Amino acid sequence: MASFDEYEKHDALGLAALIRAGEVSATEVLEAAIARIDARNPLVNAVVHRLDAQARASAAALSLRSARASMRPFEGVPWLVKDSGIQIAGERTSNGSRFWRDHVAPHDSTITQRYRAAGLNLLGWTNSAENGLSCETAPVAYGPTRNPWDTERSPGGSSGGAAAAVAAGLVPAAHATDGGGSIRIPSSCNGLFGLKPSRGRNPFGPDVGEGWNGLSVHHAITRTVRDSAALLDASHGPETGDPYAAPPTGVGSFSQDLLRPRQGLRIAFQTVDHAGQATHPAVAGAVVDAAHLLASLGHQVVEARPSFDAQALKRAMFVVVASNTAHVLRARALVAGRPASRDEVEPITWLWAQEGHRLPGVDLAAAINTLHAVGRAMGRFFEQHDVLLTPTCAAPPLPIRTVDTRTEDLAAYYDALHAYNTFTTPYNCAGVPAASVPLHWADGLPIGVQMASGFGRDAVLLNLAAQLEAARPWFDRRPERWAGADWGAD
Repeated sequence: MASFDEYEKHDALGLAALIRAGEVSATEVLEAAIARIDARNPLVNAVVHRLDAQARASAAALSLRSARASMRPFEGVPWLVKDSGIQIAGERTSNGSRFWRDHVAPHDSTITQRYRAAGLNLLGWTNSAENGLSCETAPVAYGPTRNPWDTERSPGGSSGGAAAAVAAGLVPAAHATDGGGSIRIPSSCNGLFGLKPSRGRNPFGPDVGEGWNGLSVHHAITRTVRDSAALLDASHGPETGDPYAAPPTGVGSFSQDLLRPRQGLRIAFQTVDHAGQATHPAVAGAVVDAAHLLASLGHQVVEARPSFDAQALKRAMFVVVASNTAHVLRARALVAGRPASRDEVEPITWLWAQEGHRLPGVDLAAAINTLHAVGRAMGRFFEQHDVLLTPTCAAPPLPIRTVDTRTEDLAAYYDALHAYNTFTTPYNCAGVPAASVPLHWADGLPIGVQMASGFGRDAVLLNLAAQLEAARPWFDRRPERWAGADWGAD
């Protein structure tokens, strides 16, 4: 029988294997997760809504039947979902906002159904920036999530609650979304692996076909590459009515492809931003270090970067986010039966929505054309290179509320937001896969390195990340507070 304290020694696939082997029950695994949330969440504020009773009932039902016969890859593993963009039937999704707090989902999202089918046990919701509008996670509705590596620092955003929950050992993996870096930025800030899949790889329905005009995607933040691959195996594939779908995977399964390391990949790297400007020396140094590591593994590494109009992209992203923020507030108002009042949403949400109402439709059409131009530039670049290596974030983890959604200065806010996520947003615009890999630490803080590849080549990134994980393992790197046997908050 696995002991209670062994919970954190296993990734999600490892816990499921123990349950299927009868070495530990789904209930014991769940109670280990609940105990850690009880002890640690008051310090990090990662989990904002809990489903303990429902999760206990699911675990008990599993324990009553034989798990040994199950073929589900994540049988009985506790699972947290981001409080944004995903629905659980009969439960509320607040999108990190006071204006959504009484919204109750009439049905599961398609991706929720796929998570259930994979055996995951839904345990609760993680904190999110309001409507995903920040590279931090400090909504007025629930307060700031804190980085387990340094609780005065941000865990990144907007999926900061998911990343903090995994880094603090509450769960081995958690659902997240990414519309401009919201999987990769928190992964970088918390020393974790985070893949943003290709556009259309995972479903967005059944209620909508896309988020932020195709920029946003669902996936996960994990401790191991194999968990990310297996989760993508379980969740990917189009659903009826999708506006587009990712190309075929090119492999039988993402998980099986990890067992056959790809050799001699053509890898480019850049340490400057997409406008050619130098960035923080710690993040630039992390890229150079990763480039040397990849060369030592037998890959062809050169310095190169794609060419596109970075200023035009910055403007286009502002327009897309403004238009979509105005739209979601209006859509929520129709359901609520009243418009949002200014004191029900954060100042940045309100101001961005007002911009969305003022912008003419022609501006949104032009912005989408700009995003497509970036996609074509990326497409041409990835005809010459298999992978591009960049910093994930423009700087190490920020002090909490550096990029503060409570400010009344939208222009200054957007400048700060764009400066921090300048390396992540182009890949959402192009729809190509990108991942943050935890290869570097500086002054005790994690610094991720981003890898991107051509449209549909998710398997290439997962395979290369697995090589890096084997060469420089990170699973046992934990915040010092909880690195030993004492897993309590004190």
